[in-house]
Amino acid sequence: MAAPLLSFHRDILEKIHDPSTSDLLILARGLGLRRLLCTLLKIYDSPKNLVLLVNATPEEEAAIGEELGIMGCRKPGLRIVGYEMGKRDRQDLYKKGGLISVTSRILVVDMLQSDIPTDLITGIIVLRAERVTALALEAFIVRLYREKNIAGFLKAFSDQPEYITSGMSPLKNIMKELHLRTVHIYPRFHQSIKDALENRRADVIELYQRLTEPMEAIHHAIVQCMTTTLSELKRSHTSIDLDDLTVESAYFKAFDTVVRRQLDPVWHKVGPKTKQLVSDLATLRRLLTYLLTYDALAFHAYLETLVASNTSTATGAARQNQSPWMLTDAANIIFQTAQRRCYTLSRKAADRPSAVTVIDLVDNEDAWDALDDIEGHIKRPTKTPQKPWVPDGMDPVLEELPKWDLLADVLQEIEGEIMRQESLSSYNRGTNTVLVMTTSLRSSTLVSEFLSEMEVDAPKGKRGRTMMERKLRRYLYWKGSLAGRKRDGKNQAPPQFERHEPRVSGLNTSNSSTGLSEALKKKDKERAARSANRRRVRGGAPSFSAPSGPKEGATPELIVVDDGEEIATFLASQSAPFMNDLLVPDGDFELLEGILASQLDPDFDTQYGLLPPQQTVVVRAYSNDSDDQVLAEIQPKFIVMFEPSLEFVRRIEVYRNSNPGQGVRVYFMVYQLSCEEHKYLAGLRREKESFERLIKERGSMLLPIYEDKGVGSKTGEQMIKTISTRLAGGRKELSTQTSQVIVDMREFRSTLPSMLHASGILVIPATLTVGDYVLTPDICVERKSIPDLVSSFNSGRLYTQCELMSVHYKQPILLIEFEENKAFSLDTVSETTKTYAKPSTKYPAKKSGTSTELERAPPSIQSKLVLLTLHFPRVRIIWSSSPYATADIFSDLKANNFEPDPTRAIAIGAEEDPEAGAGVNAAAEELLRCLPGITAKNAKYVMSKVGSVRQLCELSREEVQGILGVEPGNLCWDFMHRGERKRTG
Repeated sequence: MAAPLLSFHRDILEKIHDPSTSDLLILARGLGLRRLLCTLLKIYDSPKNLVLLVNATPEEEAAIGEELGIMGCRKPGLRIVGYEMGKRDRQDLYKKGGLISVTSRILVVDMLQSDIPTDLITGIIVLRAERVTALALEAFIVRLYREKNIAGFLKAFSDQPEYITSGMSPLKNIMKELHLRTVHIYPRFHQSIKDALENRRADVIELYQRLTEPMEAIHHAIVQCMTTTLSELKRSHTSIDLDDLTVESAYFKAFDTVVRRQLDPVWHKVGPKTKQLVSDLATLRRLLTYLLTYDALAFHAYLETLVASNTSTATGAARQNQSPWMLTDAANIIFQTAQRRCYTLSRKAADRPSAVTVIDLVDNEDAWDALDDIEGHIKRPTKTPQKPWVPDGMDPVLEELPKWDLLADVLQEIEGEIMRQESLSSYNRGTNTVLVMTTSLRSSTLVSEFLSEMEVDAPKGKRGRTMMERKLRRYLYWKGSLAGRKRDGKNQAPPQFERHEPRVSGLNTSNSSTGLSEALKKKDKERAARSANRRRVRGGAPSFSAPSGPKEGATPELIVVDDGEEIATFLASQSAPFMNDLLVPDGDFELLEGILASQLDPDFDTQYGLLPPQQTVVVRAYSNDSDDQVLAEIQPKFIVMFEPSLEFVRRIEVYRNSNPGQGVRVYFMVYQLSCEEHKYLAGLRREKESFERLIKERGSMLLPIYEDKGVGSKTGEQMIKTISTRLAGGRKELSTQTSQVIVDMREFRSTLPSMLHASGILVIPATLTVGDYVLTPDICVERKSIPDLVSSFNSGRLYTQCELMSVHYKQPILLIEFEENKAFSLDTVSETTKTYAKPSTKYPAKKSGTSTELERAPPSIQSKLVLLTLHFPRVRIIWSSSPYATADIFSDLKANNFEPDPTRAIAIGAEEDPEAGAGVNAAAEELLRCLPGITAKNAKYVMSKVGSVRQLCELSREEVQGILGVEPGNLCWDFMHRGERKRTG
């Protein structure tokens, strides 16, 4: 059963449901936009109506169709038009009417080819209206729609107000492209929404968890690195307005896009250092998020991959432009502290020279206990034995995330509350299933692992010890194998493996062998020194102040490499069964044996049966509007927001007010004084400011007046444009044919067809074999964006395309189109590392090795273009800075020229198309291709001239030459009639 509508939902529907009006609705996230959309679609559901849903993702299409089915719209419900549906099937589907979801690209082509009755469309519903621009396909659809249909409605929806605040009059531009004159804005602070949601509030318990000391140190160091990187970026580019870029704005994903967008116009002028700074900002932003969501081992492993990628390239050579933030003291704090969260290496302290004499009482545990009693300390717990798979000298710390303990306490409290409620009353609305929400799928997986392996009786901070030890096992195997491969790359026969292999096979034998005595004695001395050093630390527990890496000036690279070498050496000294035990946890072997032996059959329900709701914890990542459906299906009374989310808070408010008799308790967890809290508050403030700006713009916005763009509205203008002055004597002839361009179907993924249509040119979609655009009978254009140009050169496809254009058209053109507001230079493609500083003669450049490096370097895009023009001298290259400029260039090229014929353009090159002529005799075609003078390029043409091979053989020499040409015709005719000449001779 669908959830009931709230009062503000009904108010919105009353304003936008009228099919005679067109509206734009901007609603705050989490307030039930999909519920409004499905209700509106249900109102319009009828075979007499043709309502199109545009710009929906496949996931949204499935969810909307499912919700419409719950509402009762099942026959036929929402139909989806995809790429696998043929042209005839789409035409039949459009004629049946109803609700249809279609992609923008398919709808544009169907409108241009008149496969859909545009004048009979009841209305179009556009999602993600904030992304509609003049270059978007949705704007193209609306123009085609309004040319033939003025009475139909258009409803646009958006729940991203932050996207409609950049630029000059962004709301006005969106309404202009969608041909709308009415906009409804509903923020969370709207009076009707406040009245509806504040009647019944959920019981919210806010839990502010402090970070651990190592996490606080890492967090502060990352923020310091971000501040340094951002200030360095501003200092290097004083000409660009980067004042709005702050560390607070760097918490959001859109920050990287904003920085790159502002630097795009001068991207070809900036040096590699600036590009590295832009990349570092994104890396540091991810580090802040990973610090709070990854476990300590995963975070440390990610840092190690950053260090490895920063110091060397993929080929193993030293990297030229390293990240500047990694050379700071704050980065040293990040790497050292991240390692101490996982483990400490007591060997470093043992090997350090010390002037302090070690007393003999270090091995006397009774003396330490007596000293504890005198000082009033609690008796130290017995030191846990060292795991056999842990390398010598490594003390696992395995710090757990603070929220894990908090979550365990919350679940224990929820369990007590459920028992108390069941004892008070027998009827309670809702289920006792606990819903835990996280920000990502990785976080939800980590929380699920912790809850499934949690030790309830363990002290705080140790409840996930079993899980962390399993992760440490995998980390050691990964680290050791990585260091082993690196060492194998340098030394093909590493001596460590050969030295330790005899020890593995002879562990139980006497160690009196001459080859092993010295190595074992040295190993025993190191182990004794390490144990003595561990006992010097009070309590025997690892201390965060024990390692002396930063003070001794050790770099992160050295720490990573040293640890890897030690771990690799340790793993190489172990046997094969030990390696299997390292990869597979202890309990998995018994479980596997039990399943194979069918020992679990009597306890099947206990192990795999359905659990009662009070024993079920659902861990799920935040999603889009499908979270509303999850809340409606599960009906939870206890919700744990493991990480904060602004829109899910509102979903809970809507869920609480949609179920009046049900109590809801929400546990809201957030790390205090962290980027998580700052990001949540900053997001709330950004949304509020965006809505205020939109409301202010709506109050002072000038509504545009739309002109009639019907068929006969521009007849005079088109007639003037098509006057031909190419006739002799200056006599002018009036051409009444509309200016048109034939566009390949695959080109509708770009924005150029929309720009051509906006400039008044008739766009005719067709499946072209040669070229992308046919402007005149003699001009064919192959359009290449910059990424497509690079891939076409690499695959060799561009050579074939230019060859076909040169064969079939008099004026073949290669159009290289750049993106708008980006650098109009090919230097951005090659990503050259040259600097723009003045050359210095103090230190002359080294000549050795320069020529070989230049020879090894792959050819640049400029050199490939030169080779292309040398091979095809008739091909002209046109450079265009944007689709706007391309539309103007096409108009100039078409001036005073004849219009192209779509039938001829489709037929040109069809003989080279392997798909053309399907259904012919394959054996006869293969025989025909074997004849001299007949190639893959002219085989289809020959088949179109003759009906069979016998008919070809009966032709005269002149007729065969007329089909194939003089020389190929002679070869073919002589081959076919060779036997006749022998008989006559």
